[in-house]
Amino acid sequence: MKKLRLYILILLAPALIGCQESPDQLTIEVSSRANPWTHLRLNNDPDNFQFAIVGDRTGEAREGIFEDAVWKVNELQPEFVMCIGDLIEGYIEDEAEISRQWDQFNGIVGGFEMPFFYVVGNHDITNNVMLKNWNQHFGRTYYHFIYRNVLFLCMDSEDPPRGHEFSNFGDLQLEYFKNVLQGSADVRWTLVFLHQPMWEYGDSTNWAKMEELLSGRAYTVFAGHEHEYAKAVRDGQNYYRLATTGGGSELTGLEDGSFDHIMWVTMTDEGPKVVNLMLDGIFDDDPTK
Repeated sequence: MKKLRLYILILLAPALIGCQESPDQLTIEVSSRANPWTHLRLNNDPDNFQFAIVGDRTGEAREGIFEDAVWKVNELQPEFVMCIGDLIEGYIEDEAEISRQWDQFNGIVGGFEMPFFYVVGNHDITNNVMLKNWNQHFGRTYYHFIYRNVLFLCMDSEDPPRGHEFSNFGDLQLEYFKNVLQGSADVRWTLVFLHQPMWEYGDSTNWAKMEELLSGRAYTVFAGHEHEYAKAVRDGQNYYRLATTGGGSELTGLEDGSFDHIMWVTMTDEGPKVVNLMLDGIFDDDPTK
């Protein structure tokens, strides 16, 4: 039987900051007649990447659940972690207590082995005192970044902050994202992160203005706030409302969208592939101990 030797060169994907290539090889004997594998087109497109999204942590948070999620995300090793807000309990004006809550949360997310990107929720900036504190800690309540030609929009649905009574985008924020989108017309996909699922609230928000800005491009939206999972399709685009990662929940199960989870996203040329990983279904390599 004639045998050929096949060498496949794999270039490791560059890190978020900087670019460093390191060759690795798959060496395998290939028969011209038959082989015990389907094909050797390795699923390692350098433009594909994985990231995790964590859901609401607060609103009568359950102790230890979010901390457990940090450990489990580290075991999964995504490239980075996103969130959809409600990171501290908030709803206070005591500056010392606000700082204490942020110190506690920042200590928890400091355990991630990969970058964590903050998104603001109503519990995080309930009032102007909390808004000022947020800006002191994090600089701004909305921003964007591009990774592997995918545009990430991190929005502020509490603009201005009014707790549960209001959800909207201010004119300056809309102008900011209008400019971002106009300057990023050639990205392969756009991912939008915000806390409140404003598309569910009808004409009471100006979400329609944001959809108008997004019109004509491929995009996906992620939000939370309601502590119950739901998926919607609007104008052919997927909209996801995450459940909880330790936030207040009765945990009544999949049918009610009431569970603790991590959303796992793999970005491909065809768009994001989304799966939900239940926290109570992720174990280390020795689950019997």
